[in-house]
Amino acid sequence: MRAKAGLALATLGLTALAGCGAPGESGTLGNMVLFAGPTVPPPQKAAVEDVYCPPVDIVDGGSAIQAFAGGRVGDTGGLRSQIAISQLARECTGRPDGTTVVKVGVEGRALLGVGGGAGRYDVPVHIVVKRGSTVIANRSKQVAVAIPAGDNQATFAVVEEGIVVPSSDVNSFEIEVGLGGQKAATGRRRG
Repeated sequence: MRAKAGLALATLGLTALAGCGAPGESGTLGNMVLFAGPTVPPPQKAAVEDVYCPPVDIVDGGSAIQAFAGGRVGDTGGLRSQIAISQLARECTGRPDGTTVVKVGVEGRALLGVGGGAGRYDVPVHIVVKRGSTVIANRSKQVAVAIPAGDNQATFAVVEEGIVVPSSDVNSFEIEVGLGGQKAATGRRRG
């Protein structure tokens, strides 16, 4: 009885393997196993991994926003809140067509000052990708950060994806970020 079961299993296995040829050959069973369908899918072009990916710069004056109570600008006793960038990240992936897709991450912290209180704070974040004075992409995001009662700080994060750099600019573009109404300017510091 065991010998018959073993022979049946071996026959079934050989039959299945007979249908398994190289992908694309008329072995539908093999294609079902390899590709979860009777036909071979079209080949996918691989992303280019080793591409130019510049560091993220912070625009001059764009690293922090301070809000003061009663027009007491510069007076630490009147400081209601301070929102600052704490971490920056970027990822660049080359495409087979020669373009580069950029993803930029900005993380920051909102802190309460002496005159501040719990609540929601809006954070305008600007991300600019450019080559020289030519702007390739200019993205603005408004992020809300909530500082709960009893706490004096909270964090926020923004990730901007899908920024496409044309093939003519992939080796010489810059990435700049800033908080507030600051747009990308020529003066900047390394992040």
